[in-house]
Amino acid sequence: MGTESYTYMGRSFNEFSINDDSTSSAFSDCNSDRSGEFATTSSTSRRLFLACASENSDDLIRQLVSDLHSDSIEEQKQAAMEIRLLAKNKPENRIKIAKADAIKPLISLVTSQDLQLQEYGVTAILNLSLCDENKELIASSGAIKPLVRALNSGTSTAKENAACALLRLSQVEENKAAIGRSGAIPLLVNLLGSGGIRGKKDASTALYTLCSVKENKMRAVKAGIMKVLVELMADFESNMVDKSAYVLSVLVSVPEAKVALVEEGGVPVLVEIVEVGSQRQKEIAAVILLQICEDSVAVRSMVAREGAIPPLVVLTQSGTNRAKQKAEKLIEPLRQPRSTRISE
Repeated sequence: MGTESYTYMGRSFNEFSINDDSTSSAFSDCNSDRSGEFATTSSTSRRLFLACASENSDDLIRQLVSDLHSDSIEEQKQAAMEIRLLAKNKPENRIKIAKADAIKPLISLVTSQDLQLQEYGVTAILNLSLCDENKELIASSGAIKPLVRALNSGTSTAKENAACALLRLSQVEENKAAIGRSGAIPLLVNLLGSGGIRGKKDASTALYTLCSVKENKMRAVKAGIMKVLVELMADFESNMVDKSAYVLSVLVSVPEAKVALVEEGGVPVLVEIVEVGSQRQKEIAAVILLQICEDSVAVRSMVAREGAIPPLVVLTQSGTNRAKQKAEKLIEPLRQPRSTRISE
């Protein structure tokens, strides 16, 4: 089948496809929305694809931003959809769109009662937030609370993309506390526990970033995150063992998290990971065990009773350098839990 050609603004282009890259790193990268493309048969959609390939999309962007203010929901949807794709597939367009004053009208769409329009607005904001220069502007324009509402009541795609957008905004340090105060943490914990695989990955990434702030750690613990993390770590088929363990490693710096971890049955799960997990999983489990054993004779005794010493000895011989170091530091206090205090 031959490649179909189109003409737009006096230039000819070939039809092209838009592909999403996926990664298998420890955390979801949230690089752009992965919610599926839209039908490309209409003239407006063809115009979009041509604009993506064109070096000059300024005129189209100005028109689309104007359409965001339309009284017609369908026109708003079309404009938001096209802005979403323009921002997704040409990084330079993200700056152009922001400079064309698209951010505030897009935020208004995020508050829409029309769930599809809300989803398009959320996704467009996500793709604009991929540009570092846009993050502060998006947050200062009032996007955080509407994104949190979408995380609570939007479509499954809107929830996932809202989590990604909040993650991107949380990469600006000053935004972390504001996102936590806006009620995002319990909603992200819920997405981590009950979302699809992409939602779980995106929620874990956002929580890992947001919980570098102490007040957000406390919010996560109060929201029941320990139960969710322990369940995910215990399920080696979940593809969430590493991600959950990394989130846990950030949380257990606060005493309340250590207590909750023990209460939710986390100790035997961590010991099992040290025994049968991957090298990376064994390392992070050893790190967490060292953290929770540091100030508690009772926890050291519990870890020892769960049979942690033999797999830790093996880890000192075959683990990563960091895993060997942590395992060696932990073994002696486990053998004499009452007389030895761990010091980092």
